[in-house]
Amino acid sequence: METIEQKTLPQVVINAADQYGDAIAIKQPHQQFTFAELNALRINACRAFIAAGVEKGDRVAIWAPNVTEWVVAAIGLQSAGAILVPINTRLKGSEAAFALNLSEAKLILTVNSFLGVNYPQLLADQDLPALEKIILLPDPEPHHPAGQLSDNVISWSTFLSAAEAISPDVAEQRAASILPTDIMDIMFTSGTTGQPKAVMCSHGQNIQCFTSWGYNKRIRNNDNVLLLSPFFHSFGYKAGWLAGLINGFTVFPVLSFDLDKVLGQIDRDKITVLDGTPTVFQSILAHPERKNYDLSSLRLSGTGGAPVSAALVAKMKTELGLEQVTTGYGLTETCGYVTGSRQHENPERVSNSSGCPIPGVEVKCIGLDGIEVPIGEAGEICVRGYNVMQGYYKNPEATAEVIDVDGWLHTGDIGILDQQGYLKITGRIKDMIISGGFNVYPVEIENSLANIEGVVQAAVVGIADERMGEVPKAYIVKAVDSDLQEQQVIDWCSTNMANYKVPRAVEFIDAMPLNASGKILKRELRQRF
Repeated sequence: METIEQKTLPQVVINAADQYGDAIAIKQPHQQFTFAELNALRINACRAFIAAGVEKGDRVAIWAPNVTEWVVAAIGLQSAGAILVPINTRLKGSEAAFALNLSEAKLILTVNSFLGVNYPQLLADQDLPALEKIILLPDPEPHHPAGQLSDNVISWSTFLSAAEAISPDVAEQRAASILPTDIMDIMFTSGTTGQPKAVMCSHGQNIQCFTSWGYNKRIRNNDNVLLLSPFFHSFGYKAGWLAGLINGFTVFPVLSFDLDKVLGQIDRDKITVLDGTPTVFQSILAHPERKNYDLSSLRLSGTGGAPVSAALVAKMKTELGLEQVTTGYGLTETCGYVTGSRQHENPERVSNSSGCPIPGVEVKCIGLDGIEVPIGEAGEICVRGYNVMQGYYKNPEATAEVIDVDGWLHTGDIGILDQQGYLKITGRIKDMIISGGFNVYPVEIENSLANIEGVVQAAVVGIADERMGEVPKAYIVKAVDSDLQEQQVIDWCSTNMANYKVPRAVEFIDAMPLNASGKILKRELRQRF
Protein backbone atom coordinates (compact mmCIF):
# COMPACT_ATOMS: atom_id res chain seq x y z
CA MET A 1 0.00 0.00 0.00
CA GLU A 2 1.36 3.43 -0.95
CA THR A 3 1.99 6.19 1.57
CA ILE A 4 -1.23 8.12 2.11
CA GLU A 5 -1.25 11.90 1.85
CA GLN A 6 -3.04 13.14 4.94
CA LYS A 7 -6.21 15.09 4.22
CA THR A 8 -8.95 16.97 6.02
CA LEU A 9 -12.65 16.12 6.16
CA PRO A 10 -13.67 18.94 3.76
CA GLN A 11 -11.10 17.71 1.23
CA VAL A 12 -12.50 14.17 1.50
CA VAL A 13 -16.07 15.32 0.79
CA ILE A 14 -14.95 17.52 -2.12
CA ASN A 15 -12.94 14.64 -3.60
CA ALA A 16 -15.90 12.28 -3.20
CA ALA A 17 -18.21 14.75 -4.97
CA ASP A 18 -15.72 15.13 -7.82
CA GLN A 19 -15.07 11.41 -8.15
CA TYR A 20 -18.47 9.85 -7.45
CA GLY A 21 -20.83 12.76 -8.19
CA ASP A 22 -24.34 11.40 -8.76
CA ALA A 23 -23.76 8.06 -7.01
CA ILE A 24 -25.76 7.65 -3.79
CA ALA A 25 -23.68 8.41 -0.69
CA ILE A 26 -26.27 7.76 2.03
CA LYS A 27 -29.76 6.29 1.84
CA GLN A 28 -32.60 5.77 4.28
CA PRO A 29 -36.22 4.73 3.52
CA HIS A 30 -37.49 8.28 2.89
CA GLN A 31 -34.32 10.17 2.09
CA GLN A 32 -31.12 9.85 0.11
CA PHE A 33 -28.25 12.11 -0.93
CA THR A 34 -25.68 11.77 -3.70
CA PHE A 35 -22.03 12.60 -3.04
CA ALA A 36 -22.50 15.87 -4.94
CA GLU A 37 -25.62 16.75 -2.92
CA LEU A 38 -23.84 15.91 0.33
CA ASN A 39 -21.05 18.32 -0.57
CA ALA A 40 -23.57 21.11 -1.26
CA LEU A 41 -25.32 20.37 2.05
CA ARG A 42 -21.93 20.46 3.78
CA ILE A 43 -21.23 23.96 2.52
CA ASN A 44 -24.66 25.22 3.56
CA ALA A 45 -24.38 23.65 7.04
CA CYS A 46 -20.87 25.10 7.41
CA ARG A 47 -22.30 28.58 6.67
CA ALA A 48 -24.99 28.02 9.33
CA PHE A 49 -22.41 27.02 11.95
CA ILE A 50 -20.33 30.11 11.15
CA ALA A 51 -23.48 32.23 11.43
CA ALA A 52 -24.10 30.69 14.86
CA GLY A 53 -20.73 31.99 16.01
CA VAL A 54 -18.79 28.72 15.76
CA GLU A 55 -15.04 29.33 15.54
CA LYS A 56 -12.21 26.96 14.71
CA GLY A 57 -11.58 24.65 17.64
CA ASP A 58 -15.03 25.06 19.21
CA ARG A 59 -16.68 21.81 20.30
CA VAL A 60 -20.10 20.87 18.92
CA ALA A 61 -21.94 17.76 20.17
CA ILE A 62 -24.36 15.46 18.37
CA TRP A 63 -26.69 13.34 20.51
CA ALA A 64 -28.97 11.61 18.04
CA PRO A 65 -29.74 8.29 16.34
CA ASN A 66 -28.60 7.36 12.82
CA VAL A 67 -30.47 9.99 10.79
CA THR A 68 -28.98 11.43 7.59
CA GLU A 69 -28.93 14.92 9.12
CA TRP A 70 -26.42 13.59 11.68
CA VAL A 71 -23.91 13.25 8.84
CA VAL A 72 -24.78 16.61 7.28
CA ALA A 73 -24.37 18.32 10.65
CA ALA A 74 -21.07 16.54 11.33
CA ILE A 75 -19.43 17.41 8.02
CA GLY A 76 -20.80 20.96 8.26
CA LEU A 77 -19.39 21.63 11.70
CA GLN A 78 -16.11 19.91 10.85
CA SER A 79 -15.84 22.09 7.72
CA ALA A 80 -16.28 25.13 9.97
CA GLY A 81 -13.24 23.94 11.91
CA ALA A 82 -15.27 22.81 14.93
CA ILE A 83 -14.58 19.56 16.76
CA LEU A 84 -17.27 16.88 16.62
CA VAL A 85 -18.31 15.43 19.99
CA PRO A 86 -20.55 12.35 19.45
CA ILE A 87 -22.66 11.41 22.48
CA ASN A 88 -24.08 7.96 23.13
CA THR A 89 -27.88 7.94 22.72
CA ARG A 90 -28.22 5.51 25.64
CA LEU A 91 -26.82 8.02 28.13
CA LYS A 92 -29.03 9.61 30.75
CA GLY A 93 -29.19 13.37 31.26
CA SER A 94 -26.46 13.57 33.91
CA GLU A 95 -24.15 11.35 31.84
CA ALA A 96 -24.66 13.47 28.72
CA ALA A 97 -24.12 16.61 30.81
CA PHE A 98 -20.77 15.19 31.99
CA ALA A 99 -19.67 14.81 28.33
CA LEU A 100 -20.94 18.27 27.39
CA ASN A 101 -19.24 19.95 30.32
CA LEU A 102 -15.95 18.09 29.96
CA SER A 103 -15.76 18.95 26.26
CA GLU A 104 -17.18 22.45 26.85
CA ALA A 105 -19.53 22.00 23.91
CA LYS A 106 -20.93 25.25 22.52
CA LEU A 107 -23.88 23.68 20.67
CA ILE A 108 -25.65 20.32 20.74
CA LEU A 109 -27.66 18.78 17.92
CA THR A 110 -30.23 16.26 19.08
CA VAL A 111 -33.80 15.06 18.43
CA ASN A 112 -37.04 15.58 20.29
CA SER A 113 -37.81 11.94 20.67
CA PHE A 114 -36.39 8.55 19.81
CA LEU A 115 -37.59 5.23 21.23
CA GLY A 116 -39.67 7.15 23.74
CA VAL A 117 -36.80 9.30 25.05
CA ASN A 118 -37.11 13.10 24.96
CA TYR A 119 -33.51 14.29 24.81
CA PRO A 120 -33.99 18.04 25.44
CA GLN A 121 -36.01 17.24 28.57
CA LEU A 122 -33.16 15.05 29.85
CA LEU A 123 -30.96 18.15 29.78
CA ALA A 124 -33.54 20.55 31.20
CA ASP A 125 -32.35 20.28 34.82
CA GLN A 126 -28.62 20.00 34.06
CA ASP A 127 -26.09 22.75 34.71
CA LEU A 128 -24.47 23.39 31.29
CA PRO A 129 -22.56 26.68 31.50
CA ALA A 130 -20.79 26.41 28.12
CA LEU A 131 -23.82 25.30 26.11
CA GLU A 132 -25.43 28.13 24.12
CA LYS A 133 -28.06 26.40 22.02
CA ILE A 134 -29.85 23.11 21.38
CA ILE A 135 -30.62 22.39 17.72
CA LEU A 136 -33.31 19.82 16.97
CA LEU A 137 -32.62 17.59 14.00
CA PRO A 138 -35.67 16.21 12.14
CA ASP A 139 -37.36 13.69 14.39
CA PRO A 140 -37.26 10.03 13.31
CA GLU A 141 -40.55 9.66 15.24
CA PRO A 142 -42.52 12.78 14.24
CA HIS A 143 -45.73 11.49 15.79
CA HIS A 144 -44.32 12.02 19.28
CA PRO A 145 -45.19 15.34 20.96
CA ALA A 146 -42.31 17.75 21.47
CA GLY A 147 -43.06 18.45 25.11
CA GLN A 148 -42.05 21.67 26.87
CA LEU A 149 -38.97 23.22 25.24
CA SER A 150 -36.80 26.06 26.53
CA ASP A 151 -35.98 29.31 24.73
CA ASN A 152 -32.54 28.14 23.64
CA VAL A 153 -33.96 25.31 21.49
CA ILE A 154 -34.35 25.84 17.75
CA SER A 155 -35.19 23.59 14.82
CA TRP A 156 -32.68 22.34 12.25
CA SER A 157 -34.48 24.28 9.49
CA THR A 158 -34.35 27.51 11.52
CA PHE A 159 -30.68 26.93 12.21
CA LEU A 160 -29.94 26.37 8.49
CA SER A 161 -31.89 29.45 7.43
CA ALA A 162 -29.23 31.62 9.09
CA ALA A 163 -26.74 30.38 6.47
CA GLU A 164 -28.01 33.11 4.12
CA ALA A 165 -26.05 35.66 6.16
CA ILE A 166 -22.74 33.94 5.32
CA SER A 167 -21.44 33.74 1.75
CA PRO A 168 -20.31 30.37 0.36
CA ASP A 169 -16.85 31.89 -0.17
CA VAL A 170 -16.49 32.49 3.58
CA ALA A 171 -17.40 28.87 4.26
CA GLU A 172 -14.95 27.61 1.65
CA GLN A 173 -12.18 29.78 3.10
CA ARG A 174 -12.88 28.47 6.60
CA ALA A 175 -12.78 24.86 5.36
CA ALA A 176 -9.58 25.50 3.40
CA SER A 177 -7.89 26.83 6.56
CA ILE A 178 -8.20 23.47 8.33
CA LEU A 179 -4.99 21.44 8.61
CA PRO A 180 -4.66 17.63 8.77
CA THR A 181 -3.17 18.12 12.25
CA ASP A 182 -6.26 19.97 13.55
CA ILE A 183 -8.50 18.05 15.93
CA MET A 184 -11.45 16.48 14.09
CA ASP A 185 -13.31 14.81 16.95
CA ILE A 186 -13.46 14.18 20.66
CA MET A 187 -14.83 10.74 21.47
CA PHE A 188 -15.43 9.38 24.93
CA THR A 189 -14.03 6.14 26.27
CA SER A 190 -16.61 3.65 27.52
CA GLY A 191 -15.92 4.33 31.19
CA THR A 192 -16.01 0.71 32.34
CA THR A 193 -13.30 1.41 34.95
CA GLY A 194 -14.15 4.99 35.94
CA GLN A 195 -15.25 8.29 34.45
CA PRO A 196 -15.06 8.39 30.64
CA LYS A 197 -12.10 10.27 29.14
CA ALA A 198 -12.29 12.58 26.13
CA VAL A 199 -10.05 11.32 23.31
CA MET A 200 -8.78 13.80 20.70
CA CYS A 201 -8.00 12.64 17.16
CA SER A 202 -7.04 14.75 14.15
CA HIS A 203 -8.40 14.97 10.61
CA GLY A 204 -5.29 13.45 9.05
CA GLN A 205 -4.99 10.43 11.30
CA ASN A 206 -8.69 9.54 11.11
CA ILE A 207 -8.71 9.75 7.33
CA GLN A 208 -5.46 7.82 6.94
CA CYS A 209 -6.77 5.09 9.26
CA PHE A 210 -9.97 4.50 7.35
CA THR A 211 -8.34 4.77 3.95
CA SER A 212 -6.24 1.87 5.22
CA TRP A 213 -9.38 0.14 6.51
CA GLY A 214 -10.99 0.28 3.07
CA TYR A 215 -7.83 -1.07 1.44
CA ASN A 216 -7.55 -3.99 3.89
CA LYS A 217 -11.22 -4.84 3.56
CA ARG A 218 -11.08 -4.70 -0.26
CA ILE A 219 -14.10 -2.44 -0.25
CA ARG A 220 -15.42 -1.23 -3.63
CA ASN A 221 -17.03 2.07 -4.54
CA ASN A 222 -20.13 0.22 -5.76
CA ASP A 223 -20.63 -1.61 -2.46
CA ASN A 224 -23.85 -1.17 -0.48
CA VAL A 225 -22.97 -1.14 3.22
CA LEU A 226 -25.63 -1.67 5.90
CA LEU A 227 -24.67 0.26 9.06
CA LEU A 228 -26.01 -1.45 12.17
CA SER A 229 -23.66 0.44 14.49
CA PRO A 230 -24.68 3.84 15.88
CA PHE A 231 -22.96 6.97 14.62
CA PHE A 232 -21.74 7.83 18.13
CA HIS A 233 -19.48 4.75 17.94
CA SER A 234 -16.29 4.46 15.86
CA PHE A 235 -17.77 1.50 13.97
CA GLY A 236 -20.76 3.53 12.74
CA TYR A 237 -18.97 6.85 12.33
CA LYS A 238 -15.40 6.17 11.24
CA ALA A 239 -15.76 2.68 9.73
CA GLY A 240 -19.24 3.75 8.58
CA TRP A 241 -20.15 7.03 6.91
CA LEU A 242 -16.62 8.50 7.04
CA ALA A 243 -15.20 5.39 5.34
CA GLY A 244 -18.04 5.69 2.81
CA LEU A 245 -16.95 9.23 1.90
CA ILE A 246 -13.30 8.15 1.68
CA ASN A 247 -13.94 5.01 -0.37
CA GLY A 248 -17.05 5.98 -2.34
CA PHE A 249 -19.51 3.30 -1.23
CA THR A 250 -23.18 3.79 -0.31
CA VAL A 251 -24.15 3.58 3.36
CA PHE A 252 -27.58 2.47 4.58
CA PRO A 253 -27.88 3.55 8.24
CA VAL A 254 -30.20 1.55 10.50
CA LEU A 255 -32.10 3.43 13.23
CA SER A 256 -32.57 0.44 15.54
CA PHE A 257 -31.85 -3.25 15.09
CA ASP A 258 -34.71 -5.48 14.01
CA LEU A 259 -33.64 -8.83 12.52
CA ASP A 260 -36.57 -9.21 10.14
CA LYS A 261 -36.12 -5.66 8.87
CA VAL A 262 -32.39 -6.23 8.44
CA LEU A 263 -32.98 -9.38 6.37
CA GLY A 264 -35.60 -7.56 4.32
CA GLN A 265 -33.25 -4.67 3.67
CA ILE A 266 -30.38 -6.95 2.59
CA ASP A 267 -32.80 -8.46 0.06
CA ARG A 268 -34.38 -5.17 -1.09
CA ASP A 269 -31.28 -2.95 -1.26
CA LYS A 270 -28.84 -5.65 -2.41
CA ILE A 271 -26.55 -5.08 0.55
CA THR A 272 -23.03 -6.31 -0.15
CA VAL A 273 -21.26 -5.53 3.14
CA LEU A 274 -22.60 -6.28 6.61
CA ASP A 275 -20.53 -5.81 9.74
CA GLY A 276 -21.73 -6.76 13.21
CA THR A 277 -21.12 -8.72 16.38
CA PRO A 278 -21.06 -12.53 16.30
CA THR A 279 -24.53 -12.49 17.87
CA VAL A 280 -25.92 -10.71 14.79
CA PHE A 281 -24.66 -13.45 12.48
CA GLN A 282 -25.71 -16.23 14.84
CA SER A 283 -29.21 -14.73 14.81
CA ILE A 284 -29.28 -14.48 11.01
CA LEU A 285 -28.11 -18.07 10.59
CA ALA A 286 -30.67 -19.34 13.13
CA HIS A 287 -33.61 -17.35 11.72
CA PRO A 288 -36.33 -19.86 10.82
CA GLU A 289 -37.39 -17.90 7.72
CA ARG A 290 -33.93 -16.93 6.48
CA LYS A 291 -34.38 -18.81 3.21
CA ASN A 292 -37.37 -16.61 2.39
CA TYR A 293 -34.97 -13.71 1.89
CA ASP A 294 -32.48 -13.33 -0.94
CA LEU A 295 -29.16 -12.73 0.80
CA SER A 296 -27.03 -13.62 -2.20
CA SER A 297 -25.81 -10.03 -2.64
CA LEU A 298 -23.71 -10.27 0.57
CA ARG A 299 -20.00 -10.24 -0.25
CA LEU A 300 -18.02 -9.06 2.77
CA SER A 301 -18.44 -9.10 6.50
CA GLY A 302 -16.52 -7.91 9.50
CA THR A 303 -17.17 -9.12 13.01
CA GLY A 304 -15.87 -8.13 16.40
CA GLY A 305 -16.87 -6.86 19.83
CA ALA A 306 -16.98 -10.44 21.18
CA PRO A 307 -15.21 -13.75 20.60
CA VAL A 308 -16.06 -15.39 17.29
CA SER A 309 -15.74 -19.13 16.76
CA ALA A 310 -14.14 -20.71 13.70
CA ALA A 311 -17.35 -22.69 13.22
CA LEU A 312 -19.38 -19.47 12.98
CA VAL A 313 -16.94 -17.95 10.48
CA ALA A 314 -17.14 -21.11 8.37
CA LYS A 315 -20.96 -21.01 8.42
CA MET A 316 -20.96 -17.34 7.45
CA LYS A 317 -18.98 -18.28 4.36
CA THR A 318 -20.76 -21.48 3.40
CA GLU A 319 -24.36 -20.63 4.33
CA LEU A 320 -24.38 -16.88 3.63
CA GLY A 321 -22.01 -17.08 0.68
CA LEU A 322 -19.57 -14.47 1.98
CA GLU A 323 -16.31 -14.14 0.09
CA GLN A 324 -14.46 -12.78 3.09
CA VAL A 325 -14.97 -12.46 6.84
CA THR A 326 -12.64 -10.09 8.65
CA THR A 327 -11.93 -9.12 12.22
CA GLY A 328 -9.80 -6.44 13.79
CA TYR A 329 -8.69 -4.64 16.92
CA GLY A 330 -8.83 -1.01 17.87
CA LEU A 331 -9.71 1.36 20.66
CA THR A 332 -10.93 4.92 20.96
CA GLU A 333 -7.38 6.10 21.65
CA THR A 334 -6.22 4.77 18.24
CA CYS A 335 -8.98 6.25 16.04
CA GLY A 336 -10.65 2.85 16.44
CA TYR A 337 -8.18 0.87 14.30
CA VAL A 338 -4.89 -0.93 15.05
CA THR A 339 -4.93 -4.37 13.40
CA GLY A 340 -7.04 -6.03 10.73
CA SER A 341 -7.43 -9.30 8.86
CA ARG A 342 -5.70 -9.88 5.58
CA GLN A 343 -7.55 -11.03 2.50
CA HIS A 344 -8.92 -14.61 2.30
CA GLU A 345 -7.83 -15.80 5.73
CA ASN A 346 -9.17 -19.16 6.87
CA PRO A 347 -11.83 -19.38 9.62
CA GLU A 348 -9.33 -20.51 12.25
CA ARG A 349 -7.08 -17.53 11.61
CA VAL A 350 -10.04 -15.09 11.78
CA SER A 351 -11.27 -16.74 14.96
CA ASN A 352 -7.90 -16.92 16.69
CA SER A 353 -6.47 -13.50 15.92
CA SER A 354 -7.38 -9.89 15.33
CA GLY A 355 -5.17 -9.61 12.27
CA CYS A 356 -1.91 -7.73 11.69
CA PRO A 357 -0.94 -4.12 12.40
CA ILE A 358 -2.06 -1.70 9.69
CA PRO A 359 0.69 0.02 7.65
CA GLY A 360 2.52 2.72 9.58
CA VAL A 361 1.57 1.27 12.97
CA GLU A 362 3.75 -0.76 15.35
CA VAL A 363 2.49 -3.21 17.97
CA LYS A 364 4.43 -4.89 20.76
CA CYS A 365 3.57 -6.76 23.96
CA ILE A 366 5.39 -5.99 27.22
CA GLY A 367 5.61 -7.62 30.64
CA LEU A 368 4.99 -6.04 34.03
CA ASP A 369 8.64 -4.94 34.01
CA GLY A 370 8.04 -2.88 30.87
CA ILE A 371 10.27 -5.10 28.74
CA GLU A 372 8.99 -6.60 25.49
CA VAL A 373 8.02 -10.25 25.93
CA PRO A 374 9.14 -12.96 23.49
CA ILE A 375 6.95 -13.87 20.50
CA GLY A 376 4.15 -16.20 21.60
CA GLU A 377 4.01 -14.90 25.18
CA ALA A 378 1.25 -12.73 26.65
CA GLY A 379 1.87 -9.12 27.57
CA GLU A 380 0.29 -5.68 27.60
CA ILE A 381 -0.40 -4.47 24.06
CA CYS A 382 1.40 -1.23 23.19
CA VAL A 383 0.78 0.71 20.00
CA ARG A 384 2.85 3.37 18.26
CA GLY A 385 2.04 5.18 15.04
CA TYR A 386 0.07 7.91 13.33
CA ASN A 387 -3.21 6.51 14.72
CA VAL A 388 -2.39 7.18 18.39
CA MET A 389 -4.58 9.96 19.81
CA GLN A 390 -3.41 13.52 20.35
CA GLY A 391 -4.26 13.05 24.02
CA TYR A 392 -7.14 13.27 26.48
CA TYR A 393 -8.85 16.66 26.33
CA LYS A 394 -7.66 18.91 29.16
CA ASN A 395 -6.14 15.93 30.99
CA PRO A 396 -2.37 15.85 30.40
CA GLU A 397 -1.83 13.74 33.51
CA ALA A 398 -4.04 10.91 32.22
CA THR A 399 -2.42 11.25 28.78
CA ALA A 400 1.06 10.85 30.28
CA GLU A 401 -0.10 7.74 32.12
CA VAL A 402 -0.89 5.90 28.89
CA ILE A 403 1.52 7.40 26.30
CA ASP A 404 5.17 7.01 27.27
CA VAL A 405 8.10 9.23 26.29
CA ASP A 406 8.82 7.07 23.23
CA GLY A 407 5.29 7.50 21.89
CA TRP A 408 3.96 4.06 22.82
CA LEU A 409 0.31 3.91 23.86
CA HIS A 410 -0.15 1.43 26.72
CA THR A 411 -3.59 0.01 26.01
CA GLY A 412 -4.29 -1.99 29.16
CA ASP A 413 -5.21 -4.92 26.91
CA ILE A 414 -3.30 -8.20 27.03
CA GLY A 415 -2.36 -9.98 23.84
CA ILE A 416 0.01 -12.38 22.09
CA LEU A 417 1.91 -11.72 18.86
CA ASP A 418 2.89 -14.70 16.70
CA GLN A 419 5.78 -15.12 14.27
CA GLN A 420 3.71 -13.76 11.37
CA GLY A 421 2.77 -10.61 13.29
CA TYR A 422 -0.82 -11.63 14.03
CA LEU A 423 -2.23 -10.33 17.30
CA LYS A 424 -4.45 -12.39 19.58
CA ILE A 425 -6.33 -10.52 22.33
CA THR A 426 -6.42 -12.44 25.60
CA GLY A 427 -7.99 -9.92 27.97
CA ARG A 428 -7.63 -6.77 30.04
CA ILE A 429 -4.90 -6.40 32.65
CA LYS A 430 -7.54 -5.57 35.25
CA ASP A 431 -9.56 -8.66 34.28
CA MET A 432 -6.66 -11.12 34.53
CA ILE A 433 -7.24 -13.96 37.00
CA ILE A 434 -4.32 -15.44 38.94
CA SER A 435 -5.32 -19.00 39.79
CA GLY A 436 -2.89 -21.11 41.76
CA GLY A 437 -0.01 -19.00 40.42
CA PHE A 438 -1.15 -19.27 36.77
CA ASN A 439 -2.21 -16.23 34.77
CA VAL A 440 -5.69 -16.85 33.36
CA TYR A 441 -7.03 -14.59 30.62
CA PRO A 442 -10.85 -14.45 30.53
CA VAL A 443 -11.05 -13.63 26.80
CA GLU A 444 -9.15 -16.83 25.99
CA ILE A 445 -11.77 -18.88 27.87
CA GLU A 446 -14.61 -16.85 26.34
CA ASN A 447 -13.21 -17.58 22.87
CA SER A 448 -13.30 -21.29 23.65
CA LEU A 449 -16.81 -21.17 25.12
CA ALA A 450 -18.04 -19.60 21.88
CA ASN A 451 -17.39 -22.97 20.20
CA ILE A 452 -19.95 -24.80 22.36
CA GLU A 453 -23.26 -25.43 20.61
CA GLY A 454 -25.96 -23.31 22.23
CA VAL A 455 -23.68 -20.60 23.64
CA VAL A 456 -24.76 -17.18 22.35
CA GLN A 457 -22.61 -15.04 24.64
CA ALA A 458 -20.11 -15.78 27.40
CA ALA A 459 -18.25 -13.72 29.99
CA VAL A 460 -15.68 -15.00 32.48
CA VAL A 461 -14.69 -13.38 35.78
CA GLY A 462 -12.54 -14.42 38.73
CA ILE A 463 -14.14 -15.47 41.99
CA ALA A 464 -12.44 -16.05 45.33
CA ASP A 465 -11.24 -19.55 46.16
CA GLU A 466 -9.63 -20.57 49.46
CA ARG A 467 -7.11 -22.93 47.89
CA MET A 468 -6.38 -21.33 44.48
CA GLY A 469 -6.84 -17.68 45.40
CA GLU A 470 -9.07 -17.09 42.39
CA VAL A 471 -10.81 -19.37 39.92
CA PRO A 472 -12.75 -18.63 36.73
CA LYS A 473 -16.53 -18.49 36.69
CA ALA A 474 -18.47 -18.36 33.41
CA TYR A 475 -21.69 -16.48 32.81
CA ILE A 476 -23.48 -17.70 29.69
CA VAL A 477 -26.42 -16.52 27.63
CA LYS A 478 -27.62 -19.56 25.73
CA ALA A 479 -29.83 -19.96 22.67
CA VAL A 480 -33.56 -19.99 23.33
CA ASP A 481 -33.93 -23.62 22.22
CA SER A 482 -30.79 -24.87 23.98
CA ASP A 483 -30.92 -27.28 26.94
CA LEU A 484 -27.23 -26.82 27.73
CA GLN A 485 -26.38 -27.63 31.36
CA GLU A 486 -23.60 -26.46 33.69
CA GLN A 487 -21.88 -29.84 33.88
CA GLN A 488 -21.85 -30.16 30.10
CA VAL A 489 -19.98 -26.86 29.86
CA ILE A 490 -17.48 -27.84 32.55
CA ASP A 491 -16.92 -31.27 30.95
CA TRP A 492 -16.33 -29.68 27.53
CA CYS A 493 -13.86 -27.22 29.04
CA SER A 494 -12.04 -30.01 30.88
CA THR A 495 -11.53 -31.78 27.56
CA ASN A 496 -10.49 -28.71 25.59
CA MET A 497 -8.40 -26.52 27.91
CA ALA A 498 -5.81 -26.67 30.67
CA ASN A 499 -7.29 -27.45 34.07
CA TYR A 500 -6.44 -24.07 35.62
CA LYS A 501 -8.53 -22.39 32.89
CA VAL A 502 -11.62 -24.55 33.39
CA PRO A 503 -14.50 -22.57 34.97
CA ARG A 504 -15.27 -23.89 38.42
CA ALA A 505 -18.84 -22.64 38.11
CA VAL A 506 -21.21 -21.81 35.27
CA GLU A 507 -24.28 -19.59 35.59
CA PHE A 508 -26.83 -19.12 32.83
CA ILE A 509 -28.35 -15.65 32.60
CA ASP A 510 -30.96 -14.11 30.29
CA ALA A 511 -28.78 -11.17 29.23
CA MET A 512 -25.39 -9.66 29.99
CA PRO A 513 -25.23 -6.38 31.92
CA LEU A 514 -24.04 -3.77 29.42
CA ASN A 515 -22.90 -0.19 29.59
CA ALA A 516 -24.17 2.50 27.22
CA SER A 517 -21.66 1.42 24.55
CA GLY A 518 -22.77 -2.21 24.67
CA LYS A 519 -19.70 -3.50 26.54
CA ILE A 520 -20.19 -6.18 29.20
CA LEU A 521 -19.96 -4.78 32.73
CA LYS A 522 -17.88 -7.45 34.42
CA ARG A 523 -17.91 -5.62 37.72
CA GLU A 524 -21.67 -6.27 37.89
CA LEU A 525 -21.09 -9.95 37.18
CA ARG A 526 -18.52 -10.10 39.99
CA GLN A 527 -21.04 -8.50 42.35
CA ARG A 528 -23.51 -11.30 41.64
CA PHE A 529 -21.25 -13.85 43.33
